[in-house]
Amino acid sequence: MSTSNAEAGMRDWTDKATRERLEKDVAAVKSDIAALTEQITDALNTFANSTSRQARRGYRQARENMDSTIDDMSERGSAMMEAAQDAYGSIEETLEEAITQRPLATVGLALGIGFLIGVAWRR
Repeated sequence: MSTSNAEAGMRDWTDKATRERLEKDVAAVKSDIAALTEQITDALNTFANSTSRQARRGYRQARENMDSTIDDMSERGSAMMEAAQDAYGSIEETLEEAITQRPLATVGLALGIGFLIGVAWRR
């Protein structure tokens, strides 16, 4: 029996040593997982902050481009309006000059245009 007691004691000692070693390994794995979780969280936060900054920068650039485009279009619109006003003024001056130089021809032209409009209107 002393052999079986010795074997049982050895098995208990081996089981105890194995259990302690497994407990240490499990604790080490838990610690590694916690550290890895912390690193992943830090990496995700850094990525989110970087992405947010890039999005804000892109929004600012798009807004500046849009403002610049609107300013350019406004300037072009103003230039076109001035050109149209100049052309209108030029046409007005030309018509006024033609009327003062040839009043009878102008009245005849007006009557002819009125007659053509009337004929076209009837149809």
